Amino acid sequence: MLKLALSGLSFRATSVSLSAVFALSSIFLNQTVDAQTKKSTKTKSIAFTLYAAGDIADCRKLSAADTKAAKTAALIAANLQKDRNAYAVTLGDNTYPIGKPEEFNDCYDKTWGQFKARTLPSPGNHDYGVPLAAGYYNYFDELAGAQRRGYYKKLLGNWLILSLNSNIKDQAMQAQLDWLKTTLKENPATCTLAFWHHPVYSSGGHGNIKTMQEAWKILADAKADIILSSHDHHYERFATMDRDGLPHPENGMRSFVVGTGGAKLSPIFLVKDGSELRQNDHHGALKLNLANNRYTWEFISAENNQVLDKGQANCQ
Repeated sequence: MLKLALSGLSFRATSVSLSAVFALSSIFLNQTVDAQTKKSTKTKSIAFTLYAAGDIADCRKLSAADTKAAKTAALIAANLQKDRNAYAVTLGDNTYPIGKPEEFNDCYDKTWGQFKARTLPSPGNHDYGVPLAAGYYNYFDELAGAQRRGYYKKLLGNWLILSLNSNIKDQAMQAQLDWLKTTLKENPATCTLAFWHHPVYSSGGHGNIKTMQEAWKILADAKADIILSSHDHHYERFATMDRDGLPHPENGMRSFVVGTGGAKLSPIFLVKDGSELRQNDHHGALKLNLANNRYTWEFISAENNQVLDKGQANCQ
C-alpha cells in the first residue's frame, strides 16, 4: 500500500510538473509572439504621398468649374480618395489676382477647396496682394501655421515636412530662419522636404530668386532631400545640388518648380545649370511618394493623366 501510495504521489507530482512546464512554455511562446508582433508593428514603415503645385486658382475670365484649377483639383481629389495617407500641397499664389477673401471663397474653394482639410498650404506674393495676406490666413486658418507667420512643420512617418514663407523680410525672415535651424535640430528625421513659393533656382521668366538662399543653405547643411517651389508657371526638375547651387550627383537637395496648378503657363528662358527636365505645355501636379528612407516622383498631366516625368532616389 505504501509503495502504491508513494507511486501515486510520485505520479501526481510528475503530472503537476508536466502541467507547469506546458503552462510556462505557453506563456513564453505567447510573450515571444507578442514581442515579435510589436517589433514588426514598430518597424513597419508607412509611405505617405504628396500632390503638389502652385499658382492655382484664377477665375477672372472663367467660372471656377471651367478653369485649369478645376482640372488639377479633379486629378488630386481622385487620388486622395484612394489613399488616406495622401495630402495636397500648395506652393503659393493660391488665388489671383490679389488674394482677396472673395477669390478664396468663390474660386479656390470651388476647386482645390474640396480637399482643404488634407492640404498643406504655403503663401505666395499674389496672396499678399491684400494687407497681411488676410484672405489666405482667414481661409486656411490653423492650417497655415501659428500666429499667421506662414511657416510650420508636419511629421509624416520618417519625413520632416517644412512649409516656409518666402514673402517676409527683415526681422520676420530672421525669425523664420532661427525657427528653421531649431526645428531641424530638434527633429532629426531620416528625410526632409521643404516647400515655399519663390524658387531659388528656376529657368522660367523670374529666374533665380535669392530671397530663400539662406534657407536653402541651412537645409543643405542639414542634408535635406527635396525642395519645392513655384512662382514661374512651368514644371522643372533639377539635379541634386549643394548649398551653393552646384550639381552634386552623390549628395545634395533635389528641387522642383511646379507652377502648374491652374494659372496660365509661362515661357521658359535661359536654362540654368543643373536643370534636367522642363515643360510648360501641361498643367498638372507633382506626385511624391515618401517611403521610409527613399522617395519617388511623377509629374502627372491634368489634361490626360499622362506621366510626363518620373524617377526615384534615396534620402541623404
